[in-house]
Amino acid sequence: MIGLTGGIGTGKSTVSAMLEQLGARVIDSDRIVHELQAPGAPLLREIAAVFGEDVIRPDGSLDRAAVGERVFRDEEARRKLNAIVHPAVGRETARRLEAARASGVPLVVLDIPLLFETRLHGTASRANLGVEAVVVVYAPPAMQVQRQVERNGYSREEAERRVAAQIPIDEKRAQADYVIDNSGSVEETRRQVEALYRRLVGGRSEREERAC
Repeated sequence: MIGLTGGIGTGKSTVSAMLEQLGARVIDSDRIVHELQAPGAPLLREIAAVFGEDVIRPDGSLDRAAVGERVFRDEEARRKLNAIVHPAVGRETARRLEAARASGVPLVVLDIPLLFETRLHGTASRANLGVEAVVVVYAPPAMQVQRQVERNGYSREEAERRVAAQIPIDEKRAQADYVIDNSGSVEETRRQVEALYRRLVGGRSEREERAC
């Protein structure tokens, strides 16, 4: 079981999808957030109570762009949002994690964009979650900014603000057990992911054999 993280614009979702294609069970905290924030969900009402009804669109869905603009400009607003979202996501993650463990898949990936920011990489959390390693998807800061400009249509100033709101990617890379460098081609990234998968799953098999 590994924790997968990165930074905005590093391409973590691409790596996560590759691992899933190889046979890993991915528990994606972003997907969980979207599900918990579906129209009519209790979590959505909590967010509206704190940030105002104007963050709810006429169709009942969350205006993520409006919320995102607030929390990336205001640290206190970001703290309030995290206090609402993180506990609920943690509970649902634990439920899915238990199901994944029981299924016997060769590799479970906890895909957590803010893994370092929410301190899930500490020793106590690794013990609680059963995470054996942390994998960081890396791209240099300038590329993080440029990808947001091209992909999301953000201004350079807005993209830089969003990068600055997270722990610097070089600090995350320094604390990782494994690093996937996603600054090159898709093929280069895929080769790294396949090699990591073989190493992790192969290492698991060897440990199981020794245990027997």
